[in-house]
Amino acid sequence: MADATAPVELLVCTTCRAGQPTDVEGPRPGTQLFEALGTSELPDNVTLRGVECFSNCNQGCSITLRGGADRWTYIYGNFTGAEDVALVAEGVTKYAATADGLVPWRERSTHFRKNCIARIPPLETT
Repeated sequence: MADATAPVELLVCTTCRAGQPTDVEGPRPGTQLFEALGTSELPDNVTLRGVECFSNCNQGCSITLRGGADRWTYIYGNFTGAEDVALVAEGVTKYAATADGLVPWRERSTHFRKNCIARIPPLETT
């Protein structure tokens, strides 16, 4: 049986540029988002991880929400950097509160409704 308190991972692509030209100095928007999330309040069952390249470069900064064998995995894009930290924190909080990863459509923010890149079924399906 799925458990809403089971561990969840929030993966953030740290190499995402979000349309930033290659000659711009400083951290990339994906890294900025990752670092801002590191100082935000996330649910206790959420682990934040930075990863290199989701191969989703045309979709801005991307994140993945996943949580074990019983939850659906989601990939979301078109984030722009640190300014999206509250939006991402809200989305992962709603995801982490579910047992199966399925946040009801109307409870998702407009950004999460319109920028879902992929939805991957749980490893264990009924």
